Amino acid sequence: MLADLLNKIDSRSHTVGIIGLGYVGVPLMIAATRAGFPVIGFDISEERRRKLMSGESGIKHIPPETIHEAIEKNLFDVADDFARLNECDSILIAVPTPLTKQREPDLSFVENTTQVIAASLRKNQLIVLESTTWPGTTLEIMKPILERTGLKSGEDFFLAYSPEREDPGNVAYKTVDIPKVVGGDGPDATALAERLYSDIVGRVVPVTGTSVAEAVKLTENIFRAVNIAMVNELKVIFDRMGIDVWEVIDAAATKPFGFMPFYPGPGLGGHCIPIDPFYLTWKAREFNTATRFIELAGQINTNMPTFVVAKLAEALDHQSSRGLNKAKILMIGVAYKRDVDDMRESPSLALIELIENRGSQVDYHDPFIPVIPSTREHAPLAGRRSVPLTAENIASYDAVVIVTDHTGLDWEMIGSNAKLVIDTRNAMARAGVSADTIVKA
Repeated sequence: MLADLLNKIDSRSHTVGIIGLGYVGVPLMIAATRAGFPVIGFDISEERRRKLMSGESGIKHIPPETIHEAIEKNLFDVADDFARLNECDSILIAVPTPLTKQREPDLSFVENTTQVIAASLRKNQLIVLESTTWPGTTLEIMKPILERTGLKSGEDFFLAYSPEREDPGNVAYKTVDIPKVVGGDGPDATALAERLYSDIVGRVVPVTGTSVAEAVKLTENIFRAVNIAMVNELKVIFDRMGIDVWEVIDAAATKPFGFMPFYPGPGLGGHCIPIDPFYLTWKAREFNTATRFIELAGQINTNMPTFVVAKLAEALDHQSSRGLNKAKILMIGVAYKRDVDDMRESPSLALIELIENRGSQVDYHDPFIPVIPSTREHAPLAGRRSVPLTAENIASYDAVVIVTDHTGLDWEMIGSNAKLVIDTRNAMARAGVSADTIVKA
């Protein structure tokens, strides 16, 4: 059975199914089709399926040419019937793994997807979870659901975990350039997943099991969350001392060893770093183990929007005849990071609500997000539209708050026309713009 699957991979007659055609699934599809594998994509969103079949990625940094390329080679199809999973030799799962309001793992997407796979599971299939989750999910949650079919992992089908490592908007590292960690339920599953991914990406790193692979992804993002929390706390401390934290970090980064620069901001955003650490926090309770570092980092990062609002209020008190109450504020950027059209967990949403709760009116400009979509935690903001970024428009606001430092924005024009700039990204200084009306926060 294993030999047959390996031969199909070698001959490119191995059909890859991808469930979840978003920021992870679409780049994975592109990499797989460019490697010569036929891919069937699955997604519950009718609009997303329609866009992909018309050649649109639906993702700002992924050009339509890459989708057209796969379609024209007759290697990519989008299915509206999940029964077609039976046609796939490998099924790669890239569905959301959010947190509940109680900040506990919400694995409903993973569980529902696994049940859908089980409905058409057949022998000689490889099932790989790529969604970020707590160590043990693949074996404790997915495996029992799949084995209720009567088929056995390692005998009739193969089960593995390989964490996604996408960095949306990062032009230096695409899917094929990022090493792929794989861990299977048994050596055969690991070997099969390793062979498949080694033909899609440049390097594969096998580990001893699914739980190790699951722990790898959490470790990567906890590392970032803790270090960002550290520099965010330093920002608050150094601000009170009159020290520029960005200057400190840039100078410290000249040391060729023992230091890695992380930079502060208005809070954490994105689908990984604000969420993933709490998966381990939750799982650690099962072992009566505290995760004090992780929880402290979460508290610091979550409180950063409050710090920004306090700096805005203080600056308005000192530099304007009008305080924060009834002020008119323009926010630059609502995407969670530079040059992407993704605003999942973006601190900008919390900032808008905090500022408006103080009596201000907030508008925003973001060239990547013309309209704020509906979100679970910030539903009242849905439907708001980006306003034009013109000199006249900027001058009409009491303050401009830079939340996302998209490239291509005219920072000099912003600095020349704004009455007050609250810069959470050090964007003005990096652009060489300085003025008494610019306050770093």
